[in-house]
Amino acid sequence: MTGGKRQFVRWGIIMLGIALAVYAGWRYVTAWAPSRAEYPVQGIVVTQSNGRPNWAELGATGVDFAYITAVEGARTRDAEFQANLAGAQDAGIRFGALHHFDICRLASDQATMFITSVPRNESALPPAVQLDFSDTCQGRPNRALILSELATFLNQIEAHSGTPAILLLTREFEKEYQVSKSIDRTVWLEGNWLIPDYSARPWVMWTANLQRRIDGVDGPVRWVVVRK
Repeated sequence: MTGGKRQFVRWGIIMLGIALAVYAGWRYVTAWAPSRAEYPVQGIVVTQSNGRPNWAELGATGVDFAYITAVEGARTRDAEFQANLAGAQDAGIRFGALHHFDICRLASDQATMFITSVPRNESALPPAVQLDFSDTCQGRPNRALILSELATFLNQIEAHSGTPAILLLTREFEKEYQVSKSIDRTVWLEGNWLIPDYSARPWVMWTANLQRRIDGVDGPVRWVVVRK
């Protein structure tokens, strides 16, 4: 074998090794979840992008609960919400509805959308309200207005659900508005692989892996754990 060919083979082996290492890393990252010994209760967030999961399979492979996206702001209902709600119930998986709050839309309009989309169910988990920034809303109302609108929204959906809501606070939103300092609700934080610490009160729920892949559902799902 000539020197040029040996060099070519050597580089081919190196590139193959790099590709295998990247693939192994990707497999590890997308499969990772915190220890069950430390966090016995673990679940997922699903949206219409995940289609209609095989709920029976999910229930058999360690999904203890599911938050199912119901509404995006005041304009859009998740197209798969009703089907996924029924699927989770049939599989015996604990379920709750998630509302993606839009700071550019009136709280009363969003509450109406939520109430008309999510049936009241005494066995449901508390509703969750995701608070973050989005590309469809470029405005940044002041803190007083956000807290007032959020209080209006919570009062209305909690009267409907019969339980206090959970606030899913992204790091950027909490830094901007410090919601956890003023609104006394259970806090759900996000920290991809790292335990979060950015709210004024201790978290009860943690999105530990934003890109976990599991059997029974299309695409990545947010993997969530509950503090003991």
